[in-house]
Amino acid sequence: MHAESVESSKALLLPANPFHSFWQLGASSALSLGPQGWLCPGSAFLSLILRRPELALVAESCEAEIALHQALLIDPMACVQPDQLGSIQDADARDNFAMFVDFREALLAAGTLEAYYLEVLRSGRVRVPPLFLDSLVATVLGFVQRETLDAFQVRAGQLLYREQRLSLSEGRALCADSEALDQRQAYAHSAAGLLDVLSPDNAADFWRQGESALYALDLTHELSKELVHGLSFKLTRSHSGLKALSQVLTQWLGHFLQTQENESLSIEPLPQVDDSAWRWHIGLDAESMSLLNDLYEGRAVDSVRLGRLLSLFRLDAPARSDKPVYLGLAMRTDGSLRLKPQNLLLNLPPEWALRG
Repeated sequence: MHAESVESSKALLLPANPFHSFWQLGASSALSLGPQGWLCPGSAFLSLILRRPELALVAESCEAEIALHQALLIDPMACVQPDQLGSIQDADARDNFAMFVDFREALLAAGTLEAYYLEVLRSGRVRVPPLFLDSLVATVLGFVQRETLDAFQVRAGQLLYREQRLSLSEGRALCADSEALDQRQAYAHSAAGLLDVLSPDNAADFWRQGESALYALDLTHELSKELVHGLSFKLTRSHSGLKALSQVLTQWLGHFLQTQENESLSIEPLPQVDDSAWRWHIGLDAESMSLLNDLYEGRAVDSVRLGRLLSLFRLDAPARSDKPVYLGLAMRTDGSLRLKPQNLLLNLPPEWALRG
């Protein structure tokens, strides 16, 4: 990942982000809303699931699979009989369509995408394929960001449903979509094909390219500047990826908490936790959760592991608690990052009363 540009024609030839269509669906407000302002499932959402590669027809598809797929594309709500599934010759295809039907029925029974999402996560037995849950997150996030004009926030939002890969160099943390980076490297066969870093100068291109927009995000929040005589100061970047991510997480949490316009809710990047009354913390991924637990309990943490901590955050909601909640974000040992937006919803203090 680097900030050097590549030919825009190459970028436009790359495969589209398969989850961006779900984001676009939510952003278009094409789904109806339930009483609490949550998204009701419908044919538009289910049609996108049916167009996923896992359910797409292939040359080897039998007549029964072709007939079922075509019928569901016409009416994603159509009743599917057991013999229709049983007639599909390929076992993997048969299982995939069975999972789709089970997912569809459970989603419709829950009434809204958000209610189903919480129901699955709270069950403690998540048997739903990750791509189904990621599609839910992308669609809900698109709705939450439907009026967002900030390209940095939209790109930061992708961290909630797309695995990322980090590159640390000269005090900067560059974050790229793992699948997009692999696609670019496979396409270019050379270092010249690495991703551009999103900046104010190319933000318009990000919007123009839409689903094919592939940009790295700079998660560096502060830059250290060395002066003479050993003096230094820290400069907060105006287009910080961490600041954009904080705003996205605030919107995400506020949507599920069903906050009112006059309710104050904020998440801000934090260089360190200096709080003798530190009461509650949430890791936004498995790595940071383990790290914060050890720090909270006073256990030793080696410098290598601590170096994987990308940022801390402070979550404040005065109407719900007079104590802040501290958040953490860290990359894995292999440099990847898989943010789990459900952690922010499921691990809140009891008094926050997340309904749904």
